[in-house]
Amino acid sequence: QGDDGEKGDPGEEGKLGKVGRMGPKGIKGELGDMGDQGNIGKTGPIGKKGDKGEKGLPGIPGGKGKAGTVCDCGRYRKVVGQLDISVARLKTSMKFVKNVIAGIRETEEKFYYIVQEEKSYRESLTHCRIRGGMLAMPKDEAANTLIADYVAKSGFFRVFIGVNDLEREGQYVFTDNTPLQNYSNWKEGEPSDPYGHEDCVEMLSSGRWNDTECHLTMYFVCEFVKKKK
Repeated sequence: QGDDGEKGDPGEEGKLGKVGRMGPKGIKGELGDMGDQGNIGKTGPIGKKGDKGEKGLPGIPGGKGKAGTVCDCGRYRKVVGQLDISVARLKTSMKFVKNVIAGIRETEEKFYYIVQEEKSYRESLTHCRIRGGMLAMPKDEAANTLIADYVAKSGFFRVFIGVNDLEREGQYVFTDNTPLQNYSNWKEGEPSDPYGHEDCVEMLSSGRWNDTECHLTMYFVCEFVKKKK
């Protein structure tokens, strides 16, 4: 083996190595100077209602009032009450007259009028009576046809008429207590009342009669006898 040769010249600078790991956290620096004042924030919500304050001192007494007049108030109240009743009756009468003007049928002896208010059978009876009439009693074919035509042309399906068996089950009579001897116009299969609950009678727009329950509410027909001159 020969002798070692001479040391060669330094080589070129090598490439940068990989970034090393992050060193430990440094010591915290000193607190910096205070910054400028920030902008004023939005107005906060209105606070709750405060407690009620203490009662103030009494005010100066008012001057003496004028002497009042003597009032017979009881009598006036009575008069006002009677006026209220009279006004209520007038309103009812006006409504009745308005409805009558709107439509009425007549024969040589009677006027017939459909009351367009839904009432039970007994309410219908009372309504006609206090106005000087009766719940309509079609006692012949002519009267029945006239009422049926009136009902149909008014666009109604059924109305109460003055027929019932309230006194004796199965014994139908008109509201003036006359029996149905001369005329009736029952729908086929009627009256049919197996449970004894259908004691009042309605007329259908066809003119046929049907027994029905008295508490039901519907329009009804009043009749008024013409006064002889």
